[in-house]
Amino acid sequence: MNVLKLMSIDPACRRPEDSLADAAVDMWDCDCGCIPIVDNEQRVTGMITDRDICMAALFKGRPIQQISIGEAMSRVPITCHPDDTIQQAERIMREARVRRLPVTDDGGRLIGLISLNDIALEAANERSSHTPQIALNDVALTLSAVCRQRGSDGLTRAEELTL
Repeated sequence: MNVLKLMSIDPACRRPEDSLADAAVDMWDCDCGCIPIVDNEQRVTGMITDRDICMAALFKGRPIQQISIGEAMSRVPITCHPDDTIQQAERIMREARVRRLPVTDDGGRLIGLISLNDIALEAANERSSHTPQIALNDVALTLSAVCRQRGSDGLTRAEELTL
């Protein structure tokens, strides 16, 4: 099974110059915890999470309406492609310790978003199948890797982002 089958199409996205308040409203409206950040050509340039918003508000000491997404977003886009297998997407999630991946075309343009939740729900639906394509054990291993406390392996946050 490939990512295209499970990904959400046309996810909410924002630009670096938009405010953190704009991203927070989108997250509330879409019931999600992250928003891909794109340039004028829809190429993914980063991600912003609800945690990023909270930490920026705390450390910058300004209202989120006055902080641009570009000041708080992760700038290392970790993505996958629609023709990647679910197993490849899970491997990327485990290595990067992320729960969601923007799905991009060959030009890096955003076409969708896949989450560990999407994969887990499909695995649960397949439980009664004679030939499940997604192993529940793999989902559990991915979740375990994503939830592992940062720094528990001796790497700094900067080192983890370069993996």
